[in-house]
Amino acid sequence: MPPRPRIGITTSLNDGEQRLDRRYVLAVERAGGLPLIVPMLESDEAAEAFAALLDGLVVTGGPAITDGMVGQLPPDIEETAAARLASDVRLLSSFFAARRPVLGICYGMQLGNALAGGTIYADVQAQYQEATAHSQKRGATNHAVLVEPDTHLGQLLGHDAFSVNTRHIQAIEETGNGFRVAARAPDGVVEAIESADGLFIGVQWHPERMDASMDALFRDLVQKAAMHPSSA
Repeated sequence: MPPRPRIGITTSLNDGEQRLDRRYVLAVERAGGLPLIVPMLESDEAAEAFAALLDGLVVTGGPAITDGMVGQLPPDIEETAAARLASDVRLLSSFFAARRPVLGICYGMQLGNALAGGTIYADVQAQYQEATAHSQKRGATNHAVLVEPDTHLGQLLGHDAFSVNTRHIQAIEETGNGFRVAARAPDGVVEAIESADGLFIGVQWHPERMDASMDALFRDLVQKAAMHPSSA
């Protein structure tokens, strides 16, 4: 049996503790990957050394992105802890430079877009005229997602429209260099982005919280990781 590709999973930071929803771990395991929880390291050298151990990366959900932000944060969302942000930036930058596969989820998608020079609404509901609520804290429920034609995301999920959960206040305004919109909500809000080569796929919803139909996102990451292994 071939070895499982090593998939790093980032974590949240709460009162000095790294925390991770186990559903991310189980999704990677089901997909055939070996889940490795990413420590929040403080030096570029250590972060690069850890990144070199990984074949693929999941950047999980989190608080607000401020790089490239348009507008002011509303009171119901906080900035990301500096230690987490610095760690995630080091890891993502290393993966981008090495051209290894990444699945960005919610904050993870937004951070990848910011590193590529994209912009983000501080509060999409207030700033984008057609936007409805996209946060459960504001009464939002599941909504449809419309996949753009001829995208990697469309090939993965096998259909043009489906229902997703919604847990975000911010949303992408403009995609960064090398990224394109892969899906939108019916109100026009960006719900997924991807790189032309498909090595970065970002989704605004939380697939780890959904049914088996979303396992394809994690299987794709693991399969690409097997094709782009680290040198470690």
